[in-house]
Amino acid sequence: MTGWDVLEQAGELARRGEAFALATVVWRQGPSSSQQGSRAIVTASGELSGWIGGACAEPAVLRQARQAISDGVPRLLLLGTREQFGPGVPEGMTVVPIACQSEGALEVYIEPVLPAPHLVVVGHSPMAHTLTSMATALGWRADLVDGPGFSASDVGERSLVVVATQGHGDEEAVEHAVAARPAYLGLVGSARRGAAVLGYLAERGVPEEQLARVRVPAGLDLGRTSHREIAVAILAELVQLRASGALPAGGPASPARPEEAVDPVCGMTVTVRPSALRLEHGGATYYFCGPRCRDEFAADPAANLKRSPDADQERL
Repeated sequence: MTGWDVLEQAGELARRGEAFALATVVWRQGPSSSQQGSRAIVTASGELSGWIGGACAEPAVLRQARQAISDGVPRLLLLGTREQFGPGVPEGMTVVPIACQSEGALEVYIEPVLPAPHLVVVGHSPMAHTLTSMATALGWRADLVDGPGFSASDVGERSLVVVATQGHGDEEAVEHAVAARPAYLGLVGSARRGAAVLGYLAERGVPEEQLARVRVPAGLDLGRTSHREIAVAILAELVQLRASGALPAGGPASPARPEEAVDPVCGMTVTVRPSALRLEHGGATYYFCGPRCRDEFAADPAANLKRSPDADQERL
């Protein structure tokens, strides 16, 4: 893929509401297979499209990109060794050791792109329409679904669901919603009405732990208000919960982090997989970025372990 192809794919992923990270090479020092301006996309599952470098750089970029998707924080990477740059490494830049065979270096900017929050409002009341419009104005993805047409398939595990059917099939809407286990589920109505709905669903066998996640009444307590103010109260609660970290920021659930080890020779972080280069020594398994480091370690394990005091903490 060319750099422009990568940008087109990034736009398509953003339109589909999928989280990804865009990695761009902003500086290089030869020898390096990557070029300044090279781009790649990394998905939350670790799939890479585009070109960001060879076998030395790619694993480090993949690992850092998935972490950026998880925490939502961009980062500037310097792939090389501190010895190459001495004290000139700018503050805030992350230095990531790459394979000892290469004397090249890369500077890569990783930018996470997270989808907007997904709000599903169930109902057709004026309040439901107002809430949907307000969420859209915030840049959220907001869907308005009439009660009879609502099902669990309309909701994902990171969706925010507000049931505002106002007595017209509340029980059915909440039952469908809890089955999808959304990040937030609120029922618009009085506490008395909410207790009746949840009690009915409990009698129908809906698990208590699912019902306990239903917020009723939905929204901040503003007392007696108009339908527009109720919409403001609900949206304010959602914004407050997201700001506190109680709700997802929009990206997918944190991807499972693969096992890693540190090469005791060069210090590069290596992903532990069946094909990884390894050696057994002293009852422990050590992993290596390439044959050169493995052979150097095999020639004198004691000397390499002494030179790498952190290796014992990273070995598997």
